[in-house]
Amino acid sequence: MENTAKTKYLVQLSLMVAVVVVVAFVPFLGFVPLGVIKATTVHIPVIIGAILLGPKAGAVLGAVFGLTSIIKNTMEPAVVSFVFTPLIPAPGETAGSLKALIIALVPRILTGVLAALIFRVVARFDHKKIVACAVAGLVGSMTNTILVMGSIYFLFGQQYAAAKQVAFEALAGVLMGVVFTNGLAEAAVAVVLCIVIAKPLLSMFDRQR
Repeated sequence: MENTAKTKYLVQLSLMVAVVVVVAFVPFLGFVPLGVIKATTVHIPVIIGAILLGPKAGAVLGAVFGLTSIIKNTMEPAVVSFVFTPLIPAPGETAGSLKALIIALVPRILTGVLAALIFRVVARFDHKKIVACAVAGLVGSMTNTILVMGSIYFLFGQQYAAAKQVAFEALAGVLMGVVFTNGLAEAAVAVVLCIVIAKPLLSMFDRQR
């Protein structure tokens, strides 16, 4: 029975990894170009997978999300892609920075882990799990946005400001604007889809157990 459960878990995790990869690489689906930045929806299957399979799976799915971000920003670079891939140099530089790996991977891994943990905590008091799915979607999405924007400020502030053609002193306001526009829009979509998709799948998994 234990081997069967492990096999089932690995199959489910593999399916969710496939979903993350498909969403990431379908044009204009996973990474939506918006001028000098790319809005993302790849965090949504990461959060859904974390809700369904737990924090370890959330970490794996988040890492896959990060890897797709590195690949996409390397193969299809935008003005600020240097903050997501060490293979693209910042303006005025001759080589990329390994600091980009921190931004590409760490926030995405924590997105999956925190979404799963928050879901488990809230689900203890929410038997229907609707609120738990919604809160996990909100927290997971905002974790991605806030940690990415914050990491950009602290790791690439000067270079990012130069690429955006704004004064470094104004950069904090620019990044906060992204959090409260793109970030909140992405979070709203994540909340709705986690309720619509994750909630029925949880019920189905419960019946299978």
